[in-house]
Amino acid sequence: MKRKYIIITGGVLSGLGKGIAIASIGKLLSHDYKVVPIKCDGYLNVDPGTMNPIEHGEVFVLDDGGEVDMDFGHYERFLNVDCKVDWNLTMGKVFNEIREKERKGDFLGKTVQMVPHVSNFIRNRFIEIGEDSKADIELIEIGGTIGDMENELYIDAVRSLARKVGKENVLFVHLTYVPIPFGVDEQKSKPTQQSITLLRKRGIEPEIIIARCSEMLNGKIKNKIASTSNLNNEEIITGIDVDDVYKIPLVFENQGLSQLLARKLNIPIKADLTRWNELIKNKEEAKKEINIAIAGKYTSLEDSYASIIEALHHCSAHFLVKINVKWIDTSEEDIDLTDVSGVIVPGGFGSRGTEGKIKIIQKCRENKIPFLGICYGLQMAVIEFARNVCNKSSANTTEVDENCEYPVIDILPEQKKIINKGGTMRLGAYPAIIKKDSLVYSLYGLDQISERHRHRYEVNPKYHDLLEENGLILSGLSPDGSLVEFIELENHPYFVATQAHPELKSKLEKPAPLFKGLIKAAIKYSEQSELPYQPPILEELRIDEDFVRIDESLEEDEGFGEAENSFEEFENGFRESHL
Repeated sequence: MKRKYIIITGGVLSGLGKGIAIASIGKLLSHDYKVVPIKCDGYLNVDPGTMNPIEHGEVFVLDDGGEVDMDFGHYERFLNVDCKVDWNLTMGKVFNEIREKERKGDFLGKTVQMVPHVSNFIRNRFIEIGEDSKADIELIEIGGTIGDMENELYIDAVRSLARKVGKENVLFVHLTYVPIPFGVDEQKSKPTQQSITLLRKRGIEPEIIIARCSEMLNGKIKNKIASTSNLNNEEIITGIDVDDVYKIPLVFENQGLSQLLARKLNIPIKADLTRWNELIKNKEEAKKEINIAIAGKYTSLEDSYASIIEALHHCSAHFLVKINVKWIDTSEEDIDLTDVSGVIVPGGFGSRGTEGKIKIIQKCRENKIPFLGICYGLQMAVIEFARNVCNKSSANTTEVDENCEYPVIDILPEQKKIINKGGTMRLGAYPAIIKKDSLVYSLYGLDQISERHRHRYEVNPKYHDLLEENGLILSGLSPDGSLVEFIELENHPYFVATQAHPELKSKLEKPAPLFKGLIKAAIKYSEQSELPYQPPILEELRIDEDFVRIDESLEEDEGFGEAENSFEEFENGFRESHL
């Protein structure tokens, strides 16, 4: 079949959930077709890598080292696809490439204009991505709201795309908002009507309307919207508010969206949401509750840790337990862990809140509270161990104190001369060798794994021996043994940390192994908190094999496939492509 393109635009206001909507549409299609998502952002940053998480939300990192918008997390979790950095367009990227093409003379001396040169460049990039990825269906999300200056070139590009590839191969979906004003108790369609008018002025006729509302749309409102948009009532879909975003594909399917898409695109679609529905029911039927603390410095915006929250949701569905998140701002002085069954210290940068994280980790270590450290959390755990177990009270990271006496965490020597912020980080998927007698090995069930990274500093190799001599297990190392990827402690219910970000690969149908290990230990901790401590048996924390086939997924990934002959080649290929 000819490649199909589904374009989703947004109206009325930002934050309506275009990323979730397009991921949910993709979920309905992914059973039958290869679906590739594309996100178009209007900002002039090349990528979100240098943006403050409080301003922009989480930076999502891909296997290929790309730093992209957090919507890609939704795409991967719903579509079970490994996205590529080229699938995220920003105006910063676009203008960079246009400028380079102009300097090379690619425009043959013409005056380079926003329209048609830049918009055609964007349109052609959509087509190229489809060809390179061999996609059956492309999902293109236009960031921002209709009427925003920042997305006008994207809108023009998708308008001309229909002419380029054939109107029958392009479907326009518009996400809008139907409010119910307080005291009026009536659904209002006027914002949606105005939004559709703005879209039409730009030459685009929406073919499906998804209206966000706190209630299912009534017949009267559907009639109004349908008449305004020249559509039938069944082409107006309610994007109802839900307590769990994973319900959205089910909500859409219950309204017949998959068959509506099939008719519009003239293709057969068989949406299979059986397993998806079972897992959601598991979460709803959970009777047991546990509290998990997330100790960080960006707690004022939960989107800063979106993937961690999602990884906990995934575990909730598999363990039939409700997981309540307790936010702990580590820049505050009072830290109370009395009501938690597990603690996560997530990634971060800078000095603010570091001492609070170290105190929390010390409490977890000494009081046998299940603990998972992620990226910066591993580094803080190493510092805490060096200070309080190895008796190096002035141990620190050179990120906080450049002249500390015991720099147990330090920047990679080869990266000290790099100026560009993004270039100084170890980004993307990196391999690790796991000790076979370790807890981490029991969780993954493999001795060679790969996780995604985003950090500048490492455990200083000069202190590896000191840490091990005092009882810290370096349970996962880089293939050459120089970089610490995983640590753990014996005689503790669950004390594990990783330099990677395993939450980025967690999915509803396949939760991240380290999170599953934490939640399993936390459940046991909550049940036995009043009993004498018993060391865990590795077999009890082993993760089900059907959720940890990381070796099989690596073989299918293009970046890993060419390096099957040896793990050393495997590592070298990644270093060359990412650094």
